[in-house]
Amino acid sequence: MFQYTFVDYFLKYFLFLCNLTFTILGLVVLGLGMWGLISKESFAQEQIGSIGTDPMLILVSLGFVLTLLCLSGCVGALRENCSLLKLFSAAVLMLITAQVLAAILAYSLQDQVGGYLRSGMLSAMVRYQDDLDLRFIVDEIQSNLQCCGAENYLDWEVNIYYNCSSPGVLACGVPATCCVDPLENGTVWNSQCGVGAQQLDEFTAQSVIFLGGCLGGISRWIEQHEGLIGTVAVVVLGVQILTVFISTRLLESIQWHKAYM
Repeated sequence: MFQYTFVDYFLKYFLFLCNLTFTILGLVVLGLGMWGLISKESFAQEQIGSIGTDPMLILVSLGFVLTLLCLSGCVGALRENCSLLKLFSAAVLMLITAQVLAAILAYSLQDQVGGYLRSGMLSAMVRYQDDLDLRFIVDEIQSNLQCCGAENYLDWEVNIYYNCSSPGVLACGVPATCCVDPLENGTVWNSQCGVGAQQLDEFTAQSVIFLGGCLGGISRWIEQHEGLIGTVAVVVLGVQILTVFISTRLLESIQWHKAYM
């Protein structure tokens, strides 16, 4: 008669606990995405048409897929359900394949990827004042990478509020996150520090704002952290391969156990 070994029990509950952890994480991500959509009234009739471009939709999709995938592995391991374990293993294998193909595609299309990044950055700049999520993302990129605009600070001309033809106070300016020192006396945030920056020549502007664009800043950041990025990618891929191995091993044990019952 076939008996479960200590290793079988360990793999079963290890797989269960791992998937339970990621199921909870998926629910948190899903909840944050839904909270973001609801708080911005993205489901309102006048805004429902643009919900497809809402960054919060990425969190909702990621949270939903992560929850569904890990829940199948969690329940499959706990209930020794062969169908769910097979579904989980197949889904993770597809995910691994998709990630490897995406990495190969991104490497082979480096020039096009740069063009997509530029288009995305400019689109975010156009909607900077109208979308709080995009505004937060752009501000974080500019302040952390110490950059301004996509290729340079003059790119802010694409925004209707910062365009020099705008009648408002922001005309010909840039956001405060472009400023070299946006804090007055080191304590008070000066949101008007970038006003009129587009009218300055580069020599004068360099003491007020960052001149370089964020595309170059992103490229430099990737080059500086390529070792860390590679390590994280290998670890993530390794964890996924390990879960497939564990679920396959557990599936074999369950099938043997049921065959000899």
